[in-house]
Amino acid sequence: WLLAHGREDEAVLILADLEDKSVDDPVVVAECHAIVFSIEHERKHAIRWRDLLRGRASAGANTVRRLLLGAGTQAFQQLGGINVLSYYLPTLLIKSVHLPEKMTRLISALASVSYFFASSIAALTVEKFGRRIMMLISTLIQLVCFILVTVLFYLTEKPGYPFQTEVAKASVVWFFIYYIGFGLGMLGIPWLYPTEINSLPMRTKGAAAATMTNWLTNFLVVEITPIGIQNLGWRFYVIWAVFNFVMLPIIWAFFPETANRSLEDLDAYYRENPPLLVIKDKDATSVSRPRRFATAHSRDIEEAKATGLNERSVQEDPRKILSSGEQEK
Repeated sequence: WLLAHGREDEAVLILADLEDKSVDDPVVVAECHAIVFSIEHERKHAIRWRDLLRGRASAGANTVRRLLLGAGTQAFQQLGGINVLSYYLPTLLIKSVHLPEKMTRLISALASVSYFFASSIAALTVEKFGRRIMMLISTLIQLVCFILVTVLFYLTEKPGYPFQTEVAKASVVWFFIYYIGFGLGMLGIPWLYPTEINSLPMRTKGAAAATMTNWLTNFLVVEITPIGIQNLGWRFYVIWAVFNFVMLPIIWAFFPETANRSLEDLDAYYRENPPLLVIKDKDATSVSRPRRFATAHSRDIEEAKATGLNERSVQEDPRKILSSGEQEK
C-alpha cells in the first residue's frame, strides 16, 4: 500500500524491519523492486466493478478467475453445512436427537470447546500442510460426518426400529468430529485465501466479494435449516453430504496452493496465464515454494547486490566518474 501510494521511504523501512536487515540490503532492495513491478503490472490490468459485472476483464491478470476462487472458498465454507450443525445445534439436538434442553446446552458448549482446539491446531499447521490439503481434509471429514449422521437419523425415524434412542445419541459423536474437521481447514482458510489469491489492485475488492459471498450463503443456510429439519427430517442432511461431495473434486482440480509463496509469486504465476486445471501443474499444487520463484528471487537479490556494490564503489572513489568521462571522450 505504501509503495502504491508513493511512500517508498516508509515502505523500505518496514521491509527492512520485517527482514531484520538494513534498508540498503540486497534482500530488501530485491523485495521492494518485486513489489513495485507487481504494482505497475497490475495497474495496467486493473478493472472497475462495472467492468467486472460486464465481463470486461483483462486476461493478463486473470482477475475474474482469482476473484471467483477467493469468493468460492467462502461459499464452500457455508455450503459445507457448518451453520446447520452450529447455529442450530440446540434445535437439532432437541428435534432430531430428542435430548432435554439442559443437555443440549451442555453439548453445544463442549462442541465449541473442541471447535476452539481444532482451529488452534490449524493455525499452527496451515503453513506446513498448505491450504489445499487442509481444505480437502476438512471437507472430507465433513462429508463422512454428514453421511453417518444421515444414516443414523434415518434409523432414528424408521418405524419399528428397536434402537432409535441409541442411534440418535450416537449421532452426537459425529457432530463433535464435524466441528474438529471444520476447524482444521474450512474455518480459517476461506478468510485467508481471498487475500492471497487476488492481485494487489483487486485485493480489497476480492476480500469484499468473498465476505459478501459468505454472508449471502450464510443467510441462505440459516433461513432454510429450520424448515428443512421440520419438513424433510433425515433427508435434509443428504443435501449437505452432496454439497461436500461436490466440493472435494472442485478444490482438488481448480484451487492452486498459496502457502509458502509471496504475493509477488502468485502475481507472476497468473501473468503466465496458467491452465484452469491446476492438478496438471506441480508448481500450482506443491506446498513448498516452486523452484523457479525461489531462483528468480535469488537472482533479484544478486542483481540488487551488484547494483549496490557499483554505486558504493563510485561513491568511495569519485575519480571513477572522471575516468569514465574521459573514456567517453
